[in-house]
Amino acid sequence: MNPLVILGFVAMVAVGSLASPTNQNSMKPSQWLKPSELESTPSLDELTFEELEKMPLEKGAKLMRKIYHLAQIDNSVSPNFVPSPSNVPVYIFNGKGEKETCNLNNYVDIAKNKPKFGEQEVTVFITGLPQSLDDVKKANTRLIQAYIQRYSQKPTPPRDDDKSKWENEQPVGGHLVVIDLGHTITDMERYASLDVKETGKMIGKTFAELMDECDVDVEDMHVVAQGIAANVAGSAGKAFKDITTHKLDRITALDPARQVAKNPKVLSGLARGSANFVDAIHTSALGMGTTRRVGDVDFFPHGPCEGVPGTRNVIEAQARATRFYAESVRPGNSRNFPAYEASSLKQYRNKDSYGKRAYMGIATRRDTTGDYILEVNEQTPFGKRSAPQQRSVQSFNSENY
Repeated sequence: MNPLVILGFVAMVAVGSLASPTNQNSMKPSQWLKPSELESTPSLDELTFEELEKMPLEKGAKLMRKIYHLAQIDNSVSPNFVPSPSNVPVYIFNGKGEKETCNLNNYVDIAKNKPKFGEQEVTVFITGLPQSLDDVKKANTRLIQAYIQRYSQKPTPPRDDDKSKWENEQPVGGHLVVIDLGHTITDMERYASLDVKETGKMIGKTFAELMDECDVDVEDMHVVAQGIAANVAGSAGKAFKDITTHKLDRITALDPARQVAKNPKVLSGLARGSANFVDAIHTSALGMGTTRRVGDVDFFPHGPCEGVPGTRNVIEAQARATRFYAESVRPGNSRNFPAYEASSLKQYRNKDSYGKRAYMGIATRRDTTGDYILEVNEQTPFGKRSAPQQRSVQSFNSENY
């Protein structure tokens, strides 16, 4: 069994006091949690994202693990929230930073009238938390800015590369489509009860329309998804294949979340096979995230943890994966996050890894598989090999993305 999964499982079941070593799933919560802990656990309609932002990281992570395990024991949370497509905002950005606002119902029609849409790279970013949260807005804005730079600026060679090889390089060119699913996840009840399968099916259908109506080559489309939206992206990948017989080319999961509401008889969410290549960055594996390997390659900065260094709460810890990825997208930063295949942070620090190196972020090679560990800085620039970053040259207004 994957040692990272074992570590995560042990850490999670340690939450609360276990009354006996028997299988918790066959027991009532009151039999393995102290009455005081059970009474102090808020219901989903009592807990808010804003409270989680104010809660210390360790306390918030412990609470999120407890809520998840209670839900799995009694199946008390049903996957019954599917947002209306007309209520899911979509923003389309070109390399100049120009933005078109639409929604999930009509964004394909808008996209097909965009100059060069379908002729260049298309990145789809699915948000998983509301931008009313400061840390989420900041992270998402950084990602948008990074892609605008990627699509408008001449590529900058990594510091350890021969600059002469890059003299004739041109900007990548492309469009960024932001599907703001997080806008509809306004409270913890909606977050926990999101129907990943049906929401993914709804979004996957639009991906098929992009390919059919906008002539987007599937190899030029990259889906990047945040938190619970990573599970939605996995289901969208399945729906896309059902419609087109093709797999999505790549899904990048930014701190994929545990799926609280699940139909035990239906497999849904993100997994290897959801796309031709799936990579994941876990920054709060023991908080809002998951220790489960969901990709061909899974990166664990500082190992499976409640939150990477520098994060104060579980919201910031989950959003930090978006910040890491955004940094790697900026021209010249693609190799800022070297990682090594290892089963633990201790093994990584003792230089007792398996010898394989990979770069976390946009430069991850398609032949990379396994679990990778790395260390990061507490503040930006986060990559250990980062050079000081320049401010975006684009006049991008982040008020509403």
